[in-house]
Amino acid sequence: MKITYINHSGFLVEVKDCYYIFDYYKGELPPLDKNKEVIVFCSHFHEDHFNPRIFEILDDMGMMYQAVLAKDIRKRKQLPDMKISYVYHDQTYNLDNGTQVDTLLSNDSGVAFIVKTKEGIIYHAGDLNDWYWDGEPEADNQRLTSAYRAEIRKIRGMHFDAAFVPLDPRQEDHYADGILYFLENIDCNAIFPMHYWNDASVIKRFITEYPQYKSRIKNTECTKGEVL
Repeated sequence: MKITYINHSGFLVEVKDCYYIFDYYKGELPPLDKNKEVIVFCSHFHEDHFNPRIFEILDDMGMMYQAVLAKDIRKRKQLPDMKISYVYHDQTYNLDNGTQVDTLLSNDSGVAFIVKTKEGIIYHAGDLNDWYWDGEPEADNQRLTSAYRAEIRKIRGMHFDAAFVPLDPRQEDHYADGILYFLENIDCNAIFPMHYWNDASVIKRFITEYPQYKSRIKNTECTKGEVL
């Protein structure tokens, strides 16, 4: 599979017979092969994860596509007539091209995706993360931490070829809590930090502070057609 970073939490994954686009917010897509279908994934309704303009972009490119959208998007967005699968957490969905999609419950909004393709298994967290915020009530922080860990424990024992996981500098000293728990508990070849709000220095900070994970952490900013 070939991976291209778009922006924020948005990624394009290309396999032999189709493309997968995750959580498009903004940014340019590379040229796409019109003979391949695109499957658009959106983990929840927040505007930095779901921008309906992606469908206009694909129309302008002359692409065939379908969408896999978290159920909370249906409640808030009126979308054009197209093929859509609205998904709930803790469910399995089989798409017509042979892709299997499993979902986890986000501790923020919507779902996280486990996408089983013919060329490997992909994890996209959406906004599922250890959202510990200094200054917030400790009970709230502990609730979010416990919910995050409970979801990650559901996928222990699975092997992933690629994972897209938040690394958010706004969390200050707790910026790496979520990705550390993922690294310590999940078998994954390549992990691409995301959701860092254009502050890519947080990736270098993480590798400097946790060099034992350097071989598994990718520099997302440089991911333009990386082959796994």
